[in-house]
Amino acid sequence: MKYVVTTILFFLTFYSSAQNFENSWTGYFSYNSVKDISQGNDKVYAASENAIFTYDLTTNEIKTISTVNGLSGELISTIHYSEEHNLLVIGYETGLIEIVQDGEENVLTVVDILDKQVIPPDQKSINNFYEYNDLVYISTDFGISVYNLSTLEFGDTYFIGAGGSQIKIAQTTIAEPYIFAATASNGIKRALVDSENLIDFQEWTTIRSGNYLGIQKLGTELYIANTANNVFRMNPNGGIANAQNFNATIVDFQSFNNFLTVTTTNTIQTYSEGFQLEGSVNSLPEYDYQLLSGYAFNNTFYLGTTEDGILAVPFDGNQAQQILPDGPLSNQSFSIDASPGQLWVNYGDISVTFNPFPLTFKGISNLREGEWTNIPYEELAAPFNTDVNDLVRVKINPNNFEEVFMTSYQKGLLQIIDQQPTTLYNETNSPLEITTAANGDVEGIRLFGMDYDNQGNLWFTQSRIAEGLIKRTPEGQFQRIDVSSIIATDSELALTEVETTNQGYVFFGTAQSGLVGYNINQNKFNRISEGEGNGNLPSVYIRALALDNQNRLWIGTFEGLRVLFNTGGFFEEDANVEAQEIIILEDGVPQELLFEQSITQIVVDGSNNKWIATGNSGVFYVSSNGQETLLRFTKDNSPLPSNNIQDIAIDEFSGEVYIATSNGLVSYNGTATAPRENLDNVYAYPNPVRPGFNGNVTIDGLTANATVKITDIEGNLVFEETSEGGSILWDTKAFGNYKVASGVYLVLISTEDALETKVAKIMIVR
Repeated sequence: MKYVVTTILFFLTFYSSAQNFENSWTGYFSYNSVKDISQGNDKVYAASENAIFTYDLTTNEIKTISTVNGLSGELISTIHYSEEHNLLVIGYETGLIEIVQDGEENVLTVVDILDKQVIPPDQKSINNFYEYNDLVYISTDFGISVYNLSTLEFGDTYFIGAGGSQIKIAQTTIAEPYIFAATASNGIKRALVDSENLIDFQEWTTIRSGNYLGIQKLGTELYIANTANNVFRMNPNGGIANAQNFNATIVDFQSFNNFLTVTTTNTIQTYSEGFQLEGSVNSLPEYDYQLLSGYAFNNTFYLGTTEDGILAVPFDGNQAQQILPDGPLSNQSFSIDASPGQLWVNYGDISVTFNPFPLTFKGISNLREGEWTNIPYEELAAPFNTDVNDLVRVKINPNNFEEVFMTSYQKGLLQIIDQQPTTLYNETNSPLEITTAANGDVEGIRLFGMDYDNQGNLWFTQSRIAEGLIKRTPEGQFQRIDVSSIIATDSELALTEVETTNQGYVFFGTAQSGLVGYNINQNKFNRISEGEGNGNLPSVYIRALALDNQNRLWIGTFEGLRVLFNTGGFFEEDANVEAQEIIILEDGVPQELLFEQSITQIVVDGSNNKWIATGNSGVFYVSSNGQETLLRFTKDNSPLPSNNIQDIAIDEFSGEVYIATSNGLVSYNGTATAPRENLDNVYAYPNPVRPGFNGNVTIDGLTANATVKITDIEGNLVFEETSEGGSILWDTKAFGNYKVASGVYLVLISTEDALETKVAKIMIVR
């Protein structure tokens, strides 16, 4: 079977799917886990889970390539650098291939294998690249495909199993006159490389049976590695000699120039011809490492680790140089929170049914002024002499940005002060209690959502217990509130998110009982559920709550969105409280906003617009009333590495919008900021507006409800709006009708009480 795709088609694919987003997005990927290593052009190339970093051997400079530069964000399986063509070829578990021109920002996306319908999706993984005479032989889970690096076109595909069936190929190599393939369960196969009919499975002969993970050529010799962790020297007819068992799982098997390198989970060894050992690394004094990949050249080992990036070790030494870009501990961010200039991240994980198993033992991360501080799990747990696993929510104290709390779905409430884990509140030092299931299984202390009220109290929920709503005062005192009168806590699966109001109300979600409200002053509860007459929720499973600047409660459920427009009326006697859907017009047809979407987070920005995260459809940015979708981001039109959005947080000072996905963390350079206390720092950007600019001008530094009027130099009004946050956008049109002409425009700003005014100028050049 042939795959022939024209160069024009590839370039169309490239330009439509590999856009560079560096002007408006930032990637915060973890590069700790190195899955594969290649080299060339005086650089080392490393593949992390879903991004690339390079290390210049001459300048020691480290650079990264991620979704922000046009990569897909899928899980990388292997890479290869072609020195002859100055191309980095990236293979993915999905069958996707991407090609990066060295020194260029262009990413060519090759989707032929990914889109091939005759190959099952779980059999498309790219396992290895082998370059020979301008061709790359691609070892996959279904066979061998050939790709021409000169023409950027596919050639033939070889299905070499019995009867032409699809079989997994681990690696290929060429030792003339033969091409050899190491298969996962069908032995070692060979064929004449110059045969014009390699697509015929009968051209391929099995010369050794068994299960193999690699085949490499070293000088004139062939070496094979099997899944029993044995390495053999093999002659072209399949005879073997010099068997060696490595007593550990072989994770990488590579050759370069005069070295054959065998990497196991904890060792790396390199051999010259004749299988003569030239060097090895069995341990390093400063690192307790595990290996995923390995490479050796220039008398240096490059160890690809699970948590420490690359460790470069000379053949004759045991001191390692760490090569690792700055980044968080992991790409599996579960919860994030931001304050001016910083972001906190944790990595706990629970299923949609609030099952914490298998338990997650990961550290935490703090981004501060562009630099990461990572606290590994061992350091996190050490002060408490107990586990601090499954951290699922994080909240920065709005009155003290140096104090942070994290809830654990197993171990209690963690307090962090000045980036140091300080106190773990659990059953030994607080009223928190361990719960036990009906069958006797210990469930732990299952805490989840948190929010601060305007008195500085921290409210949070505990599942599977009657006193499931808990308050911690600024002085460190705890108060437990019994919620069993409003929900059946013994059967309720989980209490979820928490949102407080300035009127003294606490709202919290549940997984099975809908939305619960608590009136602090009256010690009174109310609850709404799904269906008309019961509260009109689309689902009883509440996953997100957000109170906007107009005191409206936005409710994200497992199956859609609702808004509670009158939170005060929630507690009125005999009130028939109904949450409302948002109805929008799509092509003139009324539609429910986010109908049946699984909503995972809602965040209100400085302009009272809403950032809405979904479980499988990316991010929606909607206007303050929800009637207009301002932006929609998915992995297909943005650097989002996944459409599964775990959390969103906004730096209210800069407007930066952080988005945590199941495959990594990115941020969008938003423009909506929190309102300021005065107009001292009002400014507009871009300014001047130059020819060709088609975006919005942001006027920032506003107070809440400030009046903004824009006039031309003669006093003609062209724009007027009242701010809901710290900024507004002007599309440079006269009341949205037509673009204003070149000239100087005056921005006249007054506070809500009219006691303070400000004048700014915007220059527009058409």
